[in-house]
Amino acid sequence: MTNDKSVAILGAGAWGTALANLAAANGYEVRLWSRWGSVSLAAVLEDAQIILSAISMKGVRDVVMQVKSFPLSPDTIFVTATKGLEPETSCTPSQIWQTAFPNHAVVVLSGPNLSKEIEMELPAATVVASTIATAAEAVQLVFSSNRFRVYTNPDPVGVELGGTLKNVIAIAAGVCDGLQLGTNAKAALVTRGLTEMVRIGNFWGAKTETFYGLSGLGDLLATCNSPLSRNYQVGYQLAIGKTLTEILTHLQGTAEGVNTCQVLVQRARQQNIPVPITEQVYRLLQGEVTPQQGLDELMLRDIKPEYK
Repeated sequence: MTNDKSVAILGAGAWGTALANLAAANGYEVRLWSRWGSVSLAAVLEDAQIILSAISMKGVRDVVMQVKSFPLSPDTIFVTATKGLEPETSCTPSQIWQTAFPNHAVVVLSGPNLSKEIEMELPAATVVASTIATAAEAVQLVFSSNRFRVYTNPDPVGVELGGTLKNVIAIAAGVCDGLQLGTNAKAALVTRGLTEMVRIGNFWGAKTETFYGLSGLGDLLATCNSPLSRNYQVGYQLAIGKTLTEILTHLQGTAEGVNTCQVLVQRARQQNIPVPITEQVYRLLQGEVTPQQGLDELMLRDIKPEYK
């Protein structure tokens, strides 16, 4: 039996906490779980109507296996708010959850949502996506507020990939600003980055139009233009001469784009998907090129029509 007003949130970082506050403000009984906290997972999951995962990519599979060992109501809805790809399998978080819980609804929550701004109650919007419309609508009710507008979408793959792929482009955007290349260069980079995201997404079965919405273009604009974005910070600091190890040591939280970039390059090479920006970000992260060399290689690519 689920409690219609009970929400379990797994992951007590900035994003999990921001979402917990939104649900609590709407009158839901919210239980927050952290791997380092004192509250047991069993207590948090008991009778939960919605289980939302906001843990970093590297912890997803482990937590999924733990959750599997507890009895859950068949009506429980899973929500994933993690942006990343699993290195070993190149699975998205929702694929991991759905495989483990094939009879449950899984909803993806993603959008231009810098958690610090949401904590400050600045206006924002997000997308909840599922192949089961009623599940997306239930989740929409939990998190909607006059400061946080939640839209539904029937393309979970596209919504999830938008939030994941843009992290790689955000690293490139940080490089662009760190090298002080100007507004024209940044606009070109972000636009071509979106084209690359669509190309990869289509191979994964995502709908093109999803990438022109909040979870694609919206999230891309937020992370490519904000120093609050950890992925942007990685690119910016590489461009001003810091080493990747140095940057990641001092970064608060996880820059998922670093791991995503490696997984993406492997997958793109296997399937012959052209990903020129992702390739140069990968080479930069590997120390194979300097920020300036990576940019030069992008500018010297063969000339071609825009929409090919």
